Amino acid sequence: MANFVIQELPEEMSDGKKVVFPKMQIYSLHDYDTVIKHMRTYAGSISDGLIRAVMDALVSTMQSWMPLGHSIKIDGLGVFSLSLGFDTSTPSEKVILQEQGGEDTKTKYRHVCIKGINFKPDAKLLKEMNKQATFDRVSTDVVVPKKCKYSREERLEKAKAIIKKYGYMTLTDYALATEQSRAAASNDLKRMVADADCGITTRGSHSHKVWIATK
Repeated sequence: MANFVIQELPEEMSDGKKVVFPKMQIYSLHDYDTVIKHMRTYAGSISDGLIRAVMDALVSTMQSWMPLGHSIKIDGLGVFSLSLGFDTSTPSEKVILQEQGGEDTKTKYRHVCIKGINFKPDAKLLKEMNKQATFDRVSTDVVVPKKCKYSREERLEKAKAIIKKYGYMTLTDYALATEQSRAAASNDLKRMVADADCGITTRGSHSHKVWIATK
């Protein structure tokens, strides 16, 4: 049996409307070795080494074919496809476009990169999981996200102050300065950077991602 709580979506993500949803409680992460051991119990006489080899071959196949524009479908599991976005870790290039009036104008071109992998589960997989799944609500209260006590303008000023002092800002810096969780701070910064007039952009990715002032 798995546990869940009813959680309220933050106001900034729900347009001010009260939206609740069930959120499953995750107690552990099964690493690669643990997954191989679990698969071994369903694989009969197949060895751990052979299971690992098949899994590694699947990963290599995805790495080779998905960047070429192919999606990967595995019957009973689902479909994997790439999600693209603009690469903010590399500088924009100036591209000259010819206007109809004969005058040249310059625009910024941003590099495109792979931002993630979309997964659409097979309907049969969900059906079989639901046959086995039972869920228990662990609390009768709705979990309400903590609202940041600083306004957007105040948070932006704090971010700019950090960048001005150190030349850059990390996610932890911003989370501590605005007294938010890392997840809330990350979503907050995504919305800020999406506004071209905020004066902040990003450099790097993942654990090396920082926020800097736009030029």
